[in-house]
Parts: sequence; C-alpha cells; structure tokens
Amino acid sequence: MSFRFKFLGTGTSVGVPQIGCSCPVCTSADPRDKRRRCGAYVSSDKGAFLIDTPPELREACVEHAVSRVDAVLLTHAHMDHIAGFDDIRRFNTINGTRVDCDPDSPGAFGRVSRIVGKPMNCYALPETVEAMRRIFPYISAKGGSDGLYRPQIEFVENTDRFEICGLKIETLRVSHGFPCCGYLMSDGSKRLGYVSDCHEIGEAELERLKGVDVMVLNCLREREHATHLSLARALGYLAEIRPKRAYLTHLCHDFTHAQWMAKLPLGVEPGYDGLEVQL
Repeated sequence: MSFRFKFLGTGTSVGVPQIGCSCPVCTSADPRDKRRRCGAYVSSDKGAFLIDTPPELREACVEHAVSRVDAVLLTHAHMDHIAGFDDIRRFNTINGTRVDCDPDSPGAFGRVSRIVGKPMNCYALPETVEAMRRIFPYISAKGGSDGLYRPQIEFVENTDRFEICGLKIETLRVSHGFPCCGYLMSDGSKRLGYVSDCHEIGEAELERLKGVDVMVLNCLREREHATHLSLARALGYLAEIRPKRAYLTHLCHDFTHAQWMAKLPLGVEPGYDGLEVQL
C-alpha cells in the first residue's frame, strides 16, 4: 500500500507574506513563497488524516480539494497549529449519515431529514489534549444539539504506536520549549518522518528516524532561534538521519524558495504549500 503526503502549509507562526511587510519574499510573485501556517494531509487507499489544523485550514482544504478526513493528529497546542480546529466539523458532516426527522422537532426548522455527524478521533499528547479542552471547551464527541454544529471529536492521548488509515504511526517527543511531538509513519515498506516544530531531537528519536525514505523537518532561518532549528542545526540532524529525501518546513520570510534551493545540498529541498510527496 502506498501513501501520499501533501504540504498544506510551510510557513512560520505569522505566515508568509507577513502582515505589513514589503520584503522581497513577502512581495514575491512565486507562488512557492506564499506560506500558510504549518499543516499536512496524509492519504492512503484506506483513508486520510490531517496533521495539525492551522488558521488557514479551510482555505487550504478548498484549494487542494481535500474532501475526506478520517482523523486528526496534533503536534502541539500553539495557535498557529490549532486555530483552524473548528473547521473539522465540516468533515463530521461529510462523514455523517442522513436520517429522517420530524420537521417540527427542535433544530429541524421544517426539514424532513438532517445529517447526523460522524465523530472522529484526534490524537495528541496528554498535555495537548488538556490544552485543547481548555481552548475549545464546547468540543465533544456528541457535537451540537438543536441543529447547531460543533466539532465532534474524541480526543485520544497518544500512545507510542498506533494505526490510522492502514498506516503505522509512532509518536516522537521533541524539544520545542513546550510539550510537542512529531510523527513517524509507515505503510510497512516506506517511512516518512515529520517534525514541524523543535529545537532539539533526542538520540532515541533520532535513532528511530534513521534511514527514513522522506524526512520533513523544521528550519526557521539561517540564524539561531530559541525554539526552532536553524539551517545549520537542521542539516546536522539530517546528516545523522540520512533520509533518501528531505524537505524543510516552518520557513520564515528570510529567503525565497529559489534562494533556499541555492543554499541546500543535494537531496534537501524547501517544502512549499501544495507539494505532494508520493511514497
């Protein structure tokens, strides 16, 4: 079984272009320099899931014709990764079942049928689940009542290994100055690692990532940063992981896509919104 990984967003927390910025990157005509906040879409013959729900989730799903989502994986609860979470309710509806109803019943408003949304699982670290319940207190597996729409979510605290849509998933704990994780996913023959936010990856996690077919790794900029990888640190980790292919994500507005390409060694490329990788 093969699977596909699509970048829905590759930008830093403020996005690119930044508000009020007229730098060469923010004013670039190259569509690869338009970077939404980080998120990804993974699909296989058995289903599809999102990694994070950034603020532009709705527009990214519309642009890239994302119409199926069976689950959500969260890396952490920073707003640039979760602010679009309410839009998951649309997929509850898409996955739901049409049932007959009394047009005079509460919430029917004269309709003779309605959609009963289908709940979905959202996998996250225990700390992230706690934060999500605090930030979105109205979310539950039951959804809304009286015709009101609410995301229907069953939060599942990440175990070390689990399975979604036929893919084996491993949780990778990384250091981001905040409880955060990445993911290692495999169809049994191909492996992809995804770490969108970190400043440090421990030896045990590096060992699990070694030799992956594709590695997606955060690289904010050339200069050092307190909670994200710089170019030198990202390339250092990639030298240890030795993936067949590597893509950088969570990019700020310091360099255009073309400038990044000129800086990177063979086998490493900047990701861009809409890029799909087949495994």
